[in-house]
Amino acid sequence: MNESPKDLSFSRLVNSIRQIHDQMAAQAGKAVNISLTLRNWAIGFYIQEYEQKGADRAKYGARLLENLSSQLAGTGMDGVATRSLRLYRQFYFTYPQVWQTLSAKSFSDSDAVDSQTEPKVPVQFGIPTTELIRRLSFSHFVELITMDDDFKRTFYEIECVRGNWSVRELKRQISSLYYERSGLSKDKKKLAELVKTGAEYAEPKFAIRDPYIFEFLGLKPKEVMGESALEDRLLDKLQEFLLELGNGFYFEARQKRILIGDTHNFVNLIFYHRILKCHVLVELKLSEFNHENIGQLNTTYVSWYKKNIMTDSDNPPVGILLCTQKDHTLIEYALAGMDNALFVSRYQVELPKKEDMQRFIEEKIKEESI
Repeated sequence: MNESPKDLSFSRLVNSIRQIHDQMAAQAGKAVNISLTLRNWAIGFYIQEYEQKGADRAKYGARLLENLSSQLAGTGMDGVATRSLRLYRQFYFTYPQVWQTLSAKSFSDSDAVDSQTEPKVPVQFGIPTTELIRRLSFSHFVELITMDDDFKRTFYEIECVRGNWSVRELKRQISSLYYERSGLSKDKKKLAELVKTGAEYAEPKFAIRDPYIFEFLGLKPKEVMGESALEDRLLDKLQEFLLELGNGFYFEARQKRILIGDTHNFVNLIFYHRILKCHVLVELKLSEFNHENIGQLNTTYVSWYKKNIMTDSDNPPVGILLCTQKDHTLIEYALAGMDNALFVSRYQVELPKKEDMQRFIEEKIKEESI
């Protein structure tokens, strides 16, 4: 900002604009994340207050959250599924000290609860709540509230903030029993350094990819889940390519979001094949092939579709995995435990040949001059 006109070259102009864009985008992401986290806590607060003091609470009883979810969805709100409301309530119970971060004035315009009600806040240790709210996304808190042990939860809070962990890294450390290993380790410092070295760090704009965030902002999955501009362009053309084949493909969804356990997953393209009478799931990875890719497609996405979407008149779904680099494309098919040799032979005839798909993808990559 203090450069003289003679020092401002075109490359510096580009760098300056890019830098201010990144800074403002990071600030916007943090602001949205904080607002969402506080909103979810407040929703949990309102629900708890109603359950204790609501004049007509007996009318709804055990189905309160189901009825509330339906009513809120009817007003156009996203992110208010029964499971989400249950998480918000648990968030409030686990972190009552958020009250000190969220101004009581936030409740003053609503007559849903007594705004003078103040939750009992336990003596806090570890990282101040204001810092947790600023540094962690709500998806981080979703993982943390599953822990009944306050010390264990505080341990992961500290490590999350200190290491700037992404949500996926937090999940990985929890599943690898980092807390338990740290408690048993004779060399805690060395163990912490090992974890820090292998940690996946959250980007400044990580919040915008959070499923809760884009529901909060009213965004659609396609608007936020594309891995890159190249992926978006390839998916556009791949979608057209498969439809142009005319061999029974019907386009059904793009960036299809499916909830498996507590994890949101996105399938790039979903088709239904009229001749094969099955769903065809297409995944594009802008990387070289590894067995985790085909495992994720087969044992996760294709199996989920087989269990939850496939009807009695359908054949098992088929997955197509495209792993692509500048000069190479690998196509693999995922079959989800098919044992019908006749059907397998038939899909090999009806679906595009690997060679044709490989040629098409590589041509499109060259056209993009990537």
